[in-house]
Amino acid sequence: MNGRLLEIVACPICQGRLKYDSENEQLICHFDHIAYPIKQGIPILLSDQAIGLSTSLTNPEQQNQ
Repeated sequence: MNGRLLEIVACPICQGRLKYDSENEQLICHFDHIAYPIKQGIPILLSDQAIGLSTSLTNPEQQNQ
């Protein structure tokens, strides 16, 4: 994922910053606890394509507690 693109794109729901998950090829919104898939290098930033995540997956600090 292009670092410059990550600076520009935002969650279409809350306009928050997205974090790139290279292992699962998705962009994660920590505020809404959802992930947007990346298909063939293109982020699919459609709310109906978003994948719900558990709180522990979106908040790395909680995993270490």
